[in-house]
Amino acid sequence: MTTTETRVERREFLSFRLGNEEYAIDILKVREIRAHEAATRIPNTPGFMKGVINLRGTIVPIMDLRVRFGFEDVLDVSTVTIILSIGREIGIVVDAVSDVVALSAEEIRPAPELKSVLDGGFIHGIAPIDGRMLIVLDIERLMAGTGMELAEAA
Repeated sequence: MTTTETRVERREFLSFRLGNEEYAIDILKVREIRAHEAATRIPNTPGFMKGVINLRGTIVPIMDLRVRFGFEDVLDVSTVTIILSIGREIGIVVDAVSDVVALSAEEIRPAPELKSVLDGGFIHGIAPIDGRMLIVLDIERLMAGTGMELAEAA
């Protein structure tokens, strides 16, 4: 590398669909991607908490990100559960996994400040790539948000 070349550091993100929108999370937070399976429901939890599954001896809470974000709760063959490792294990249900995308910090634009039910600063930014808009989530901040203390208890 010459002195005029600059090395652009790129991070990898797992992209997935919720409805017609595409989202992305840091791939280093992903433990595995699994076919969707029914979870054991826990009484008195919000509708977006689907329950828990037994993952090789570990009880893992499952949150339906589709319901949490106000999308339809429709299962089909592409519905998957992404198991995250964010200090604890938790699963999120999404409509489909798209691909792995490498992004530099410059490609992720700041998210506009919009007041919504899901406020909490969990949108890291927006990445316009290949003619589509990728909403980059700070999954740890989202999981620390309102209602997620129930996941901790599960």
